[in-house]
Amino acid sequence: MLSREDLAQLEAEGIPPEEARRQIRLFEHPPPHIRLDRACTVGDGIRRLSDADIEASTPRFDEACEKGRVAKFVPASGAASRMFQSLLATRTQSGTVHRDGVEKLARQGDRNAQELLAFMTGIQRFAFFDDLVGAMAVDGLDAVALIEEGQFRQVLDYLLAGQGLNYGSLPKGLIKFHRYPEESRTAFEEHLVEAAAYLRDARGVCRLNFTVSPEHEERFRAVLRAAGAMYERRSNVRFDVAFSTQKRSTDTMAVDLENRPFRERDGLILLRPGGHGALIENLNDLRADIVFIENIDNVVPDQLKDANVRWKKALGGHLLALQGPLFRHLEQLSSEQPSRAVVEDAIGFARDTVGISLPAGLSSASTAERRTFLVQKLNRPLRVCGMVRNVGEPGGGPFWVRGRDGTLSVQIVESAQVDPNDREQASLFASATHFNPVELACAVRDWRGQAFDLNRYVDWDAVFITRKSKDGRELKALERPGLWNGAMAEWTTVFVEIPNAMFNPVKTVNDLLRPEHQVSNCVCD
Repeated sequence: MLSREDLAQLEAEGIPPEEARRQIRLFEHPPPHIRLDRACTVGDGIRRLSDADIEASTPRFDEACEKGRVAKFVPASGAASRMFQSLLATRTQSGTVHRDGVEKLARQGDRNAQELLAFMTGIQRFAFFDDLVGAMAVDGLDAVALIEEGQFRQVLDYLLAGQGLNYGSLPKGLIKFHRYPEESRTAFEEHLVEAAAYLRDARGVCRLNFTVSPEHEERFRAVLRAAGAMYERRSNVRFDVAFSTQKRSTDTMAVDLENRPFRERDGLILLRPGGHGALIENLNDLRADIVFIENIDNVVPDQLKDANVRWKKALGGHLLALQGPLFRHLEQLSSEQPSRAVVEDAIGFARDTVGISLPAGLSSASTAERRTFLVQKLNRPLRVCGMVRNVGEPGGGPFWVRGRDGTLSVQIVESAQVDPNDREQASLFASATHFNPVELACAVRDWRGQAFDLNRYVDWDAVFITRKSKDGRELKALERPGLWNGAMAEWTTVFVEIPNAMFNPVKTVNDLLRPEHQVSNCVCD
């Protein structure tokens, strides 16, 4: 199935032969869907921190920050095209996009037309409006007059295409989200400003890593050069910003419907990006200590940052509160002959504090066997994941999952991991009380201070196989285990309830018109 030429192509991309064959086997014999036992709820898999817990967490977290232990990791390569999907769809319609025609479609229930009308009604409230006006003025066009006349076509062209802002082709991190009296900020800039509020070390350094697409990296660097120094002066910090790109070696093969390599017209095998789960490689390369993982679009204006920072410190402090005793137990278990009391204490910690499921036969096992089990289970990356109340957003949630060995563990589960033809499993997934907003505090060093190899803790069977098409031909595509799903399936995981105010994603451009994304002290004419 794979010729010498195929293997040479794959190895040139960093994909070894055994990995290529493994991917084909996954297409031929897809792994079973995940088995949900029940949804996690407060008191059963999700913790609720008291005010006292939060107050105790803050100095613990601040101390770790001062020592330079903490960094932020932000996947930022996602395209903004989905943000502008409704506008892009309307723009491609034949004829002039005029208000009269758009209003008619909206009355008929056309969702794209309704979104476009809402966009044009609130257009002067967007942070990028002044840039749009300026881009059109260069070519002698009056954006405000065109909008008032209902001539939407040229406005959309200059917003979305290359003759103007080109927002339809930029990553979400480079879109201006919030408008302040003194400037407008991109999502990328808001992450810098937020980091200054909770990540600085004793020397004022804030460490951040953004994963970006190669073609957009220079644009991010340009924004950093233009605005970074200003934010550094305001907050008396220094940003240590690194950019990384998804490795070509994490691309995956596509196959046809007969599970044969899908070939392009030149005969080469089609390789596709492996999804955000491929970024476990980027996270692994950080060799960091404590890392926050956040989505690029979940940022808020300054008036809401204090509350968010309080909860970020709570998550980080809770992580450190767990890490301390976990390390002590591992140190005690590492002695040549730990006592029975040491082993029993560690068993209690594993079961009651970090929620590790213990096998039925462990109680009758020897002390040496129990010690081996505990070291293997406890000496893993640790993460504390914030969970918000489920308000119907699409995405994953926290569940108790039954492993292939029969043990239970808490996992973040996406809908694609659940068998849609199993009514009981589908019902269990729909019963989730909480949702994953991607607020993760992660400890990625072991008790000796050595960086974990994060690839060792991936559930490589937790892949996604989807149907796609290219050049009019159907194909099957493979996505690697999701970054906070299968890629972290073997981590020690703790869920903590956080306020819904921590979740303010921008999925469509009109989300920027919501009150939480409007700057309270900015008057927009």
